[in-house]
Parts: sequence; structure tokens; C-alpha cells
Amino acid sequence: MSLMVAPSILSADFAALGDAIAAAERGGADLIHVDVMDGHFVPNITIGPPVVKSIKRVTKVPLDVHLMIADPDRYIDAFAEAGAAMMSVHVEVLPHLHRTVHAIQALGVKAGVVINPSTPVGMLEDIAGDVDFVLVMSVNPGFGGQTFIPHSETKVRGVRALLDRAGNQAPVEIDGGIDLHTVSRVVAAGARILVAGAAIFHTPDPEAAVRALKAAAVAALQATSAARC
Repeated sequence: MSLMVAPSILSADFAALGDAIAAAERGGADLIHVDVMDGHFVPNITIGPPVVKSIKRVTKVPLDVHLMIADPDRYIDAFAEAGAAMMSVHVEVLPHLHRTVHAIQALGVKAGVVINPSTPVGMLEDIAGDVDFVLVMSVNPGFGGQTFIPHSETKVRGVRALLDRAGNQAPVEIDGGIDLHTVSRVVAAGARILVAGAAIFHTPDPEAAVRALKAAAVAALQATSAARC
């Protein structure tokens, strides 16, 4: 799979979301990443389906909606109706993960499963063949602008190996501390969807930041491919 850059609006100016999204898209954003937080599963509250619906009206690329909430089953229909093209849920909160993944897919939305930094890759063993992508958190979820946790590279490799054993070519997504200093490492480890927030929206020129991050990721992928030849 080719690389995809997914700017996270968690770090954008919420008073000018349309402008922020437009700048990211001009820079080559492949997705827009939307972090939904409920103040229960994570210590922060962000946005719900009405805002996702508004974003859908102004974006030209698919919406990647990350549900950091305690009871995602209650809301998957609403987020699908609001315009999510991809929706990810946390393994840590779902006792019936298989059912939830297939319920999301039945809505015509790509279903992903997320694991936190302290969650072992083995928690995905029984769902690896069913998911459309896996999101590895490389920071503890809840806030933007955090520092990348180094062992996340090993976790990405573990997830990639698990998916391969299941015969599933679904991509590995990574979220947390992704910037020009960490992007080459996570791409070499196997990440193909790169979520970045502060590295894009906390810069004077988000358009240029997306372009630079994507160029660095492509260069890392080329270097990785060349090393394997």
C-alpha cells in the first residue's frame, strides 16, 4: 500500500477548521483525521457527529474518525451517517470487538482497531483477519502535541507481522508524535498511514508542513524498499 498522510485536526484552530483543512489538502493530505474524545476513556472532550458532518461538507478527502470513547457501539451509526469513511475503535473498551468491527463494515465504513501504548499486540490475534486497518498509538491518547514513545516502532512491526500471518494486507496506521524526526523510523517499521497534528497545524505554514512530511515519508519508504532488494 502507498503511504498516506492524515493531518489531525485536534491540533488545528477550531475557530478556522475549514481553512486549516483546506491548507492541509493543498499540501497533499490523503485523509483528515478526527479525534473523538468523551472525557471518560480519555481525559479530554472534543467533538461529536455534528462537527464531523460539518467537516464532511468542506473536505475533499476521506474522514478518518478515531473513537476514543468508552461506548463506541452507541455512536457508530451516527458517525457513519455524519460522513466517516474510516472509523477506529479501541480494543481496551470493547468486550465484543468482532461484532463492533463487522457492524462498522456493514455501514459501508472501513473498520479499524486501536491499541494503546501499554496494550500488547496479541490482543489483536483473533480480529487480525477482519480489520481494514490497525491504529497503533505512539503516545497515550487524550491530548495532542505529546512526545513519541520509542518502543512504538517495535509495536508497529509486531502488528504488521500479525496481520501478515492472518493473510491480511490491511495497513498499519500510527498516531502520536509523528514529525520529521520520527517519520522515517515508523515508515521503516511498517506504518503506512501517518497521523500528524502538531507537526502540521502548530507551524506557520500547514500546507508546507504536510508536503514536507509526505516527502520525508516517501523517501523513507524508498530507502526501506531499496534496502530489501
